[in-house]
Amino acid sequence: MNLLSIQSHVVYGHVGNSAAVFPLQRLGVEVWPIHTVQFSNHTGYGSWKGCVFEADLIRDLVGGIEERGVLGECDGLLSGYMGSPDIGAAILDAVIRVKCANPSARYCCDPVIGDIGRGVFVRSGIPEFMKAHAVPAADVVTPNQFELDYLSERTSATMADAVAAVAAVCAMGPRVVFVTSLRTDATPEDSIDLLAADENGAFLVRTPNLPIAVNGAGDAIAALLFMHHLRTGSIADALSLSASSMFGILNRTTEAGSAEILLIAAQQELVTPSEVFAAEPVKL
Repeated sequence: MNLLSIQSHVVYGHVGNSAAVFPLQRLGVEVWPIHTVQFSNHTGYGSWKGCVFEADLIRDLVGGIEERGVLGECDGLLSGYMGSPDIGAAILDAVIRVKCANPSARYCCDPVIGDIGRGVFVRSGIPEFMKAHAVPAADVVTPNQFELDYLSERTSATMADAVAAVAAVCAMGPRVVFVTSLRTDATPEDSIDLLAADENGAFLVRTPNLPIAVNGAGDAIAALLFMHHLRTGSIADALSLSASSMFGILNRTTEAGSAEILLIAAQQELVTPSEVFAAEPVKL
């Protein structure tokens, strides 16, 4: 499997491509990474060095791949943090070029907009671009709960609300929605839910809610969800495999007291998770 991953990159730590590429490679995927930004570290540290790349660079790099005659071998394109609406437009141009070369290729948009407790944390214009252009162009989207509510213009306080919000996002264009973190009135205090839905139904995975907040977990699980869905064709299997691996990695990170997610040290969790969490059909 060959995947083109267009998102941010940091030198130190794991976020964006720095969180997505290695897990995919560890599971046998050939990844073609293009960086939308290159920073010394995640901006959450308060200071960083580096820059946001120009949209034309994204187009040039995709053009260079196209000249090699290999775009037809690309099975999917994954996008994350975009940096600017212009970069978003360049990413959608890449989607068109990939799908022209391989009509069976799929586009997964991780609509990085914000999070509960932090609100919107991307540049002005990006949330609007995600909603109007990127999400409608995607086959698969991987919002967190805050992003689900923003995109659907709904609230997901109950499981019925969450399923309705997912349906609203599917109506925008995507065939598959994976909600990477969800807390409703049915979620126990010590747990966190992940939800997946397509035209055939919805599935839920519930894991313990670990006392940790690290950057990059959302980027890593979006990559895993997309890859496992392409590989298995099942939203339930993709949800179970991805949630189990990420719980194992985050559990190891918690035990170590690390400020950065331990993707390398805990890499075996990607292949054989210590604990497997089954996906259960959602019954309303």
